[in-house]
Amino acid sequence: MYTYLMWTILKLFGIAACFYAGLTAWIFFSQHRLLYRATQTLVASPADRGLCHEDIWLKNSFGTRLHSWWLPVKNPRYVVLFSHGNGGNVSHRLETLSLFNTMGFSTLIYEYSGYGQSQGQSSEKAMRADARAAWEWLVREKGVPPERIILFGRSLGGGVTGLLARDLADQGVSPAALIMESTFSSMTDMATRKYPWLPVRWLVRYRYDTMVNLAAVHVPALFLHSPDDDIVPYAFGVRLFQSYSGPKTFFELSGEHTTGFLSMGSKYVDGLESFVSSLP
Repeated sequence: MYTYLMWTILKLFGIAACFYAGLTAWIFFSQHRLLYRATQTLVASPADRGLCHEDIWLKNSFGTRLHSWWLPVKNPRYVVLFSHGNGGNVSHRLETLSLFNTMGFSTLIYEYSGYGQSQGQSSEKAMRADARAAWEWLVREKGVPPERIILFGRSLGGGVTGLLARDLADQGVSPAALIMESTFSSMTDMATRKYPWLPVRWLVRYRYDTMVNLAAVHVPALFLHSPDDDIVPYAFGVRLFQSYSGPKTFFELSGEHTTGFLSMGSKYVDGLESFVSSLP
């Protein structure tokens, strides 16, 4: 009886171990599909909102061609370099582009590798190169002074913006400001919260360690996050804000992760306006 019981326990343990190992392997190899939710078809154009724009093509350091939109305004207050979230493509950000236009900002929104009409495959290294290509286009091709450019990252775009801000800081280059909306302290923190029973710190392939990347950045920064965020925990946004050592402002959003900035209406615009107006 004792031998049979032990054999049953070992058998169950073996089944559980195999299941755990299989799930761990699935998480490791599925990360790209889980993180990068790109779509290729453009569903709309800035022209549909009456926005003046140019279709432009960038090329990153890997030689990948990136589709982007340049939306100029006359006598812009600032130029916004916008890094969007992990889903869809640039055509799903028309509300934000309209808002920037109304606020008097020229905007460059670029498409990540593997998104929309851009070539290549998305990854942390690719997106870092994508963001740098967008920055170089603004500074070299359009002649925009770095101190007139606001780096704006939303959700995963905040992680990409953190990579760009770090690279610029390492070169002694300072943009006008940094805006981080609904983003996270690191992808490892996100994975640990979602899969607390897995050794995610050894499994995560795309780290986007935003808190570390911003350690050397000291430009004025605005952090926005909602306590009701259903994807990126509010605590991660607060942690990112608290760790930042440069001049900083926190603005509390309301609503869910993908709808907060829309549902707040004029309050959201007022929050951005208050920060931008305070810039030196």
